[in-house]
Parts: sequence; structure tokens; C-alpha cells
Amino acid sequence: MRFAILLDAGFLKRKLGSSKKPMTAKQVVEFTKTIAKRKELEDYKLHRIYYYDAEPMAGKKPIPLTGGSGSWSQYDFSTTAVHHANKQLLKDLMKEPFFAVRLGEVIFRGWLVKPNKLKPGGSQTSLTIQSDDLIPNIQQKGVDLRIGLDIAVLTLKHHVEIIVLVTSDSDFVAALKFARREGKQVFLYTLGQSIYPDLYTHADIWIDKSLANL
Repeated sequence: MRFAILLDAGFLKRKLGSSKKPMTAKQVVEFTKTIAKRKELEDYKLHRIYYYDAEPMAGKKPIPLTGGSGSWSQYDFSTTAVHHANKQLLKDLMKEPFFAVRLGEVIFRGWLVKPNKLKPGGSQTSLTIQSDDLIPNIQQKGVDLRIGLDIAVLTLKHHVEIIVLVTSDSDFVAALKFARREGKQVFLYTLGQSIYPDLYTHADIWIDKSLANL
């Protein structure tokens, strides 16, 4: 009898790392070892660990408010610390035993104003924005779809008896309901993150402990 671990990378990066200290492959591996040691899994064999992410954004985009038309400064995604950290993370995880790295896409959606510029309070009715107040709006595409498809395949082909999903995303409710209706057990790790009740309602075991208490 086997189990599989499915890791929502976007969620896990926020829990295991930060912008100043990004998550590493070693942290991911150690975290999955902690999961595998759970008493409920001691009679089961690991089938595979699925890691869902996207290649980091590359290329250049013009930065608004940095000059006249045609002379804006360029934001080079390929030279950022985040880009290099994520590239190394994916490269390292691809070498790990029993890891399967599933990659979606990243899309540039323009520019956003930094949240601290939009904090409520004060009496101002207008806002002055400079180029330093802008951050790129990068969105992943296709990652959730791949997680849902793998849950369906693992379920229908009976590769595993237990699916361990690490996420706080309620978009997976339908996939979890399907797996349970087909006789599989679902373990849900939310690591202290607040979630919609529908998500944990469709899990057999809900582990809501923070990383420090696992």
C-alpha cells in the first residue's frame, strides 16, 4: 500500500521561506520526511512526491515612471535574487529521489502599487506614485490544473491509497471530494493557515499545526 505527497509550491514557499531567505530544496526534503513519519503512514510505502511550481519569470520589462516614451528603465527578471533562488530550487529538487517536479507557467500582468502605499488611514484623497512604489504582477498559470489532474490519475489508476496534499487553496475541494468518493484517503496539511471550511471538510485527516509544532 502506498501514499503520495503533493506540494503546492506557492503555498509552501510562504511557510518555509521569505523574500529575504527563500525556501531551499533541503527544507522541502526535510519537510516531506516529517510527513512520511506520521503514525498513520507507517505501514505505507512512499509512491512519489509531486512538487508543483513554475519556472521563474525571465526577460525584461520596461518600468513605468522612469523616463519619457521609449526611454523607460528595464526590469531584468533574470538578474534578481528570486529568479536565481527559484532556478536553483527546481534544479535541486529534480535530482531528489522520488520527486516529480510539475511545472506550470508564469505570466506578467503589468505593475502593482506596493501594499504599504495603500494602507488605510489619514485624510488624503490622492496619492503620488513613483517608480519605486511599483512591483511586477506575476501570476502562475496551469499549476492548480496539474494538481487536480494528478489527484484524479492517482485515484483512478489506484497508484496510491492515501493522498497527502499540502495547500490552503480551496480550489481543490472538487478534487478531494472525487478522491474520497473513489475510496481514497486524503490528508490535508494547512500549516496554521486559515482556510475555507469546505476544504478541511473533504479531508480524512486535517493537520493544521504550524511548522514549529509538526
